[in-house]
Amino acid sequence: MIQKGWTRSLIVLAFVLVLVIAVGCSRQSTGQGEEPAGDTKDKIVIGQAISLSGPLAPGVATTSGPVYDLWVEQVNAQGGIYVEEYGKKLPIEYIKYDDKSDMGTMTKLLEKLILEDKVDFVLPPWSTAFLYAASPIADKNGYILIGGPGGAEKLKELMPGLPNVFQVLNFSDTQMPALAEILKELGLKTAAVVHLEDLHGIEYNTVGIPELEKAGIEVKLEKSFPAGSKDLSPLLKEAKALGVDAFIGFNYPEDTMLLTQQAIELDCNFKALYFTVGPYAPMYRDAFGVETVEGIMGGGAWNAKSSPGAQEFVDLYKQSFNKEPDDYWGQLYYYSSLQHFQQAIEEAGTLDQSKIREVLATKTYDTFIGPFSYDKDRFFRGHLGQVGQWQNGVFEVVDPGENRTAPPILKPQWPKKS
Repeated sequence: MIQKGWTRSLIVLAFVLVLVIAVGCSRQSTGQGEEPAGDTKDKIVIGQAISLSGPLAPGVATTSGPVYDLWVEQVNAQGGIYVEEYGKKLPIEYIKYDDKSDMGTMTKLLEKLILEDKVDFVLPPWSTAFLYAASPIADKNGYILIGGPGGAEKLKELMPGLPNVFQVLNFSDTQMPALAEILKELGLKTAAVVHLEDLHGIEYNTVGIPELEKAGIEVKLEKSFPAGSKDLSPLLKEAKALGVDAFIGFNYPEDTMLLTQQAIELDCNFKALYFTVGPYAPMYRDAFGVETVEGIMGGGAWNAKSSPGAQEFVDLYKQSFNKEPDDYWGQLYYYSSLQHFQQAIEEAGTLDQSKIREVLATKTYDTFIGPFSYDKDRFFRGHLGQVGQWQNGVFEVVDPGENRTAPPILKPQWPKKS
C-alpha cells in the first residue's frame, strides 16, 4: 500500500514538473506568456483632444484640422507606417475628442486618451494657451507632443524640463522683429496696438511693443480686449482719432474678421493693418474680396513660390480638398512635422516613445518644407516666412531677407462702394 501511494505521488510530482517546465519554456520563447508582438499589433492608435465646437473650432477647421486628417489618409493609403519591431506596416486609427474650446475639458480628455484609452501617440490641441496646458501632461506621462498650432515664448522657460515636447510653429520671438523691420522699411512712425486677453495676445504684446519701439515706431495706443468681444469699434475709433500709421492686433480669427469689418465701416484707412491669426487664410481674402484685403498683413507666411515642396503640398491639398490650402501660416509646417515624425518612427523601428524621441531630437529628414530638424531646444527653425501680406490675391512673404517673395507695400484705402 505504501509503495503504491509513493508511486502515485511520484507520478503527480513528475506531471507537475513537466507542466512547470513547459510553461517556463513557453514564457521564455514568447515573452511573458504573450503572443509575439508582431502577431498582436494591428494598428497605431493616435488620439487628440481638439476644439470641434466652441469659439476655437473655426481656427481648427481652417488650420491644423484638415492637415492631420490628410496625413492620416495619406499614410493609410500607403498601408500605414512600417515598424520593424512588428515586421509590417501598421495603419493609423485616429481618435478625436471634442474639448468644446474649454481648457479644463481638453486637459481631462488628454489624460483620458493617455491613461484610459492608452493610445500610442497624441496630437496637440489648438491655440497657444491650450498647448501650454497640454505640454506638461503629455511629458509627465512619457508621451511625445509635437506642438502644432500654437507657440509660446513662455513655454521656452519650461522646455528644459519637458524633454518630450517639440515646437513646430514660429511665433512672437521671430515674427515681431520681422514686422517691426517691415514697418520701418515702409517709413511708418506710429502705431496702435490691441491684444486679446489670453496667453497669445499677452505674449505677442509683451514681445511686440519693445520691437516696434526699437525700430523707432511710437506706440500711441495700447489696449486689450476680452475674448468673445462683439464690438471693437471703440478701439478703432481711438486709433483713427490719434492718426496712427499702423493698426496692429494680436488676436484670433473671429476678432480679425470683426476688426476688419468695423474698420471698413468706420473708414479707418491705416497705412498698415496687421493681425496675428486669420489674414493668412484664403477664406479671409474671399470673405472681403481680393481688392479689399490688398495690403493687409498677418502671421505666417509661405506660398507655392516659397519652395518646390511648398508647391507639392499645394498640389496635394488641391487634389484632396478641391481648393488651395486654408492656411498660409502653419499648414505646411504641421504636415512637414508629421512627415518627419513618421520617418522617425520608421528609423526607430518601434513604437517606444523614448526611442522615437531620441530620433526626433537628432535626425534631419526631407519633407515638403525641405530639410526638417529641431534645434537643441527642440524648436523647428526652418520657417519660410514670418510675415505675409495680401498682394493681388497672393499671400506674399514680405520678410526682410532671402525668403521674401515680394517687397511690402503700404495698404491702399478701402475700395469705394459702387
